[in-house]
Amino acid sequence: MKKRVLAIGLAMTMAAAALAGCGSKTTTWTVTCPWAPSGVAAMVSQKAAALSNTYSEKIILVADAVKGDAATVNTWVAGTKANDPKLVFAGEGLFSITSILDPAKMQFTYDDFEFVENLYSSVFVMSADAKLGIDSIGSLEEYMKAGNQVTVAVNGATGSEAFLAASLFGAMGYGGQMKLVAYSSAAEAAQAVAKGETNFAVSHQSQILETWQQKGASIVCAFDGEDISDGPFAGVEGVGKHGYPYFRNRCFILARKGTDAKKVAELKELYDKILADKEVADWLADTMLLEVDTMTGEQVKEHIENVQNIVNEYRDIVVQ
Repeated sequence: MKKRVLAIGLAMTMAAAALAGCGSKTTTWTVTCPWAPSGVAAMVSQKAAALSNTYSEKIILVADAVKGDAATVNTWVAGTKANDPKLVFAGEGLFSITSILDPAKMQFTYDDFEFVENLYSSVFVMSADAKLGIDSIGSLEEYMKAGNQVTVAVNGATGSEAFLAASLFGAMGYGGQMKLVAYSSAAEAAQAVAKGETNFAVSHQSQILETWQQKGASIVCAFDGEDISDGPFAGVEGVGKHGYPYFRNRCFILARKGTDAKKVAELKELYDKILADKEVADWLADTMLLEVDTMTGEQVKEHIENVQNIVNEYRDIVVQ
């Protein structure tokens, strides 16, 4: 009898342990980056994924980069249902630029997603050929006032960089004196100034850093509301201080619409912990020259609308 009671007790204990194990089951979330596999977003995604098991016992992140932009996200949306363990990146390039200039490329809208978190923010800068001696908004205004015709290197004909350049020169009243020169990659565009191929370039800070350090280019301004406060470009003027339009480059982590709110909250909590990790924050700031910039869903919508307004106002300068 005692043996039978002991056996029943042991069975109950094992069943409870099994149930507990089911409750703590880990889920692997695949995070698709629809841009260059060696690009900024893909590198940051890999960094975050490597730390996922440090900050969660339930969620493992796996970074996956598949170049294709709108086509990749179209496929992701078509093949992903609510609560599938899949995440994808998108930003203002799709929601605010492609949606206006080439909506036929997009088979989705922002309403097809649940916002999880903003992975990072990048403040773009405009560089100039060092020989021009332009290193401030004031000196740029004087140069353009003299009637000079200029070229600006950008990544792609209608990307974020193109619209930032167009909005700056356009708001100054010199849109007709500026010509955009599109390159096939951000790195190529950033190096165009040093090679003497263009007068200016708009790029991520990290992409122009080496050229600037070698005195092949000067830094004119930052596309932000205030001056850059940290890093090698600390003190570079923000165009917003002069009343010119701007936006940051942001990378949104998104789940499929209808995904359980608890799962979305758990993912957001995990990303927030990873982004708060000192190693990650230092790496973003010092190596990538990016900022931790966590956002709410409302802030994301405001960002998208701000960029849409800029695209609508300056599209004639970009698309000719």
